[in-house]
Amino acid sequence: MSKETKYPTENFLVRLINDELKSRPLERDMCTRFPPEPNGYLHIGSAYAIHTNYTLAQKYNGTFHLRFDDTNPLKEDIKFVNAIIEDMQWLGYDPGNHIYYGSDYSEEIYNAAVTLIKQGKAYVCDLSPEEVTEYRGTLTEPGRNSPYRNRSVEENLQLFENMKKGLYPASSKVLRAKIDMGSPNINLRDPVIYRIIYAEHYRTEKDWLIYPLYDFAHPIQDAIEGITYSLCSIEFKDHRSLYEWVLKELAIPEPPRQREFGRLNLTGVVTSKRFLRQLVEGGDVDGWDDPRLPTIQGLRRRGFTPESIRNFIEEIGSIRTQSTVDISLLDHCLRQDLKEKVVSVMAVLHPLKVVITNYPEYEVELLTIENNSENEDLGKREVPFSKTIYIERDDFMELPPKGFHRLSLNTEVRLKGAYFIRCNEVIQDPDTGEITELRCTYDSLTKSGTGFIGRKVKGTIHWVSAVHAIKAEVHLYEKLLLEQNISKENSVDWTDVINPDSHVVIKDALMESLVEHPLKEQKFQFLRHGYFCVDKKFNTDDQLVFNRTVER
Repeated sequence: MSKETKYPTENFLVRLINDELKSRPLERDMCTRFPPEPNGYLHIGSAYAIHTNYTLAQKYNGTFHLRFDDTNPLKEDIKFVNAIIEDMQWLGYDPGNHIYYGSDYSEEIYNAAVTLIKQGKAYVCDLSPEEVTEYRGTLTEPGRNSPYRNRSVEENLQLFENMKKGLYPASSKVLRAKIDMGSPNINLRDPVIYRIIYAEHYRTEKDWLIYPLYDFAHPIQDAIEGITYSLCSIEFKDHRSLYEWVLKELAIPEPPRQREFGRLNLTGVVTSKRFLRQLVEGGDVDGWDDPRLPTIQGLRRRGFTPESIRNFIEEIGSIRTQSTVDISLLDHCLRQDLKEKVVSVMAVLHPLKVVITNYPEYEVELLTIENNSENEDLGKREVPFSKTIYIERDDFMELPPKGFHRLSLNTEVRLKGAYFIRCNEVIQDPDTGEITELRCTYDSLTKSGTGFIGRKVKGTIHWVSAVHAIKAEVHLYEKLLLEQNISKENSVDWTDVINPDSHVVIKDALMESLVEHPLKEQKFQFLRHGYFCVDKKFNTDDQLVFNRTVER
């Protein structure tokens, strides 16, 4: 974690914990955890949850654990494990040696289930998944007891052992906690705590044929690791009663305490893992690291920095409820982080040829230009200037409207770091009428840095020397979704909600030679266009590829 990171000082979670520690002090050091399922990639909401747990552990001089909740072999994969560890280290929330796996506690969790059965607090149920749902009732109607609820302890123990041995078909039996089918909290209506799954686990392989549900396994895992505060997002608030029930029935001394904070959503993006998977598997985006996605891999590929993401989270502060934050705040944090860090270069995305008719034919002049106008420490560079250059196509208008301060016929403009030029002639394609070339003259007295004050121009435009220009492919990204928010309750036809202009590819952009051999993921400011990053996925020695991170 960087030294600049601000640990929480005064927010509702800190106040709550301080009050609880005064009345019920802990006999062990503070210990928090982040428990992701290894069935997808981390996203910006995950980073918020990690930050909350990590920084609170730091504030109380405690420890922070990364624990993979890997109790569903149908969806989990080692590639997700590796990606999550990499993302957390990149973000600056390195768990160090405190990386754990829920699957390592399989025996302890199984024994805990046996303990509940012996206490008469759990039973094997033969209802189908659909029947379990039907018997559970609704928010306004109580549930009904399963016809298998009153099986004897001995029968339940034998049936559960047979489930472990693989003697029954998948989904034919489950183990349920015996709590209260009339509870107003549906999570306490005899929840399923174990099910049969015939699938190979990425760590334990075929050792286990039954797997615990998250709500049962999680409090046990927390207790084993000595977690003091299980800090989770607000959707788990109704699950807290079950979390505490499990710990109480297992007589866990000084049990962990579950407390909730708000869930973070961003406008114009999807943070639901289910929806992210739909987009990826449906081919609507270029994988989990698509720069339009709010995954950490996607944000990194787009050019976001760990500092900008942490600063964004710190700017939001601790939230109590589910909140949606405008994505423009994330963009702002990135601009603030990059503005004094990166070199500004001239890049022409839509080139228009300019021939300076009175400049010597074969002369090349090296002009000195600052690397960053806001940070002198980044120094200066020499940029070649020649007779033929390229400017941005929309920096010229033959018949400009009032207030247009760039180049037009019979007007002057300054070339960044170079000279005044005047457009004298416009060359057009005889068939299409498209402007293909400008014929201009330059004034040698107006060289930048000479102190020329003979006359002024209102505009300055960027350019690249035709002889020295480097060709590159540039990807421009806008928000992925046309709608600000997508309901999680309904199915989504992505063709109706994806912004068709969210990804635009420019094949033949031209830029100054400074970018010819960039570092991996190196970032630049393209003058007047914004911040750009070398694409880590498609950039090669033979093909320069840049992603627009954020507009200027």
